Amino acid sequence: MTQTEIQEKLFTIVKTYLPQDVDSSAIKQESHLMNDLNINSAHLVDVALDVEDEFNITLDEKNMEEMQTVADAVRIVQEKLT
Repeated sequence: MTQTEIQEKLFTIVKTYLPQDVDSSAIKQESHLMNDLNINSAHLVDVALDVEDEFNITLDEKNMEEMQTVADAVRIVQEKLT
């Protein structure tokens, strides 16, 4: 799976959890999930669970702590898939 494919799937997952006041066009590689996209901590857990389901991977606590930005999520997924 290419980085672009992973990114597109992650964007789709993240869009689901955006608050109403955040436009989906705000999602960029460098977007911080909590600070820039206003995703709350409870929804971050949901994002992680959806990522696990979508990519058939398991994220450990360290992975979840490292998943601060969209780019971090892409990198973690790529590492898990290789």
